[in-house]
Amino acid sequence: MATEIYTPTAEELDKRIGRFKDLKPMSTTDDLSWVPQKAWEVFFAQTISAVILEDTKSPFGNEAPIKGANGCTMFISEMPPGQGPCLHDHNNTFETFMVLQGTIEYRVGDPIAHKRTLNKWDVFSCPPGVYREFNNVGEDTAFQLTVLTGPIERDDVTMPHSVWERVSKEFGNEVADAFGALMPFDPPKT
Repeated sequence: MATEIYTPTAEELDKRIGRFKDLKPMSTTDDLSWVPQKAWEVFFAQTISAVILEDTKSPFGNEAPIKGANGCTMFISEMPPGQGPCLHDHNNTFETFMVLQGTIEYRVGDPIAHKRTLNKWDVFSCPPGVYREFNNVGEDTAFQLTVLTGPIERDDVTMPHSVWERVSKEFGNEVADAFGALMPFDPPKT
């Protein structure tokens, strides 16, 4: 059956546009504003600005110019040299990365089993259930477009227990536990 074709109103159309100059950093940072910036940078890119979010619980916050796109979440990450988020996985969603500027190294597995370096316009699509981390290995700020697809619920991120141990040692248990409430840690390996 064909989709009914229509022309949106100007207001409807404007709600489907996200202008880069108007993007705001993810609102989750407001919830944990007491956490040191260096601790944030263990878990997230230095700046994450959502372009598209579903109207559901998400570790990326709830502020985006576009709401709802049939299970798609999209954001732009900014990473200074040497920075990028720790090992994590998305249990039910694909996470697809496109390097917009810079050089980013993607590391896969726990322990790390594979490393791949991508440059401008290169794309890596990581399937669900795979630990991955990435880091700006270039000399300038890197920008990355990330698209999450799959079930609409975005509350499917987990991290290995080794990340909790690292953060707890460097920033204290309270900080590690605060991030664990946002994105749970998997049990320690036995």
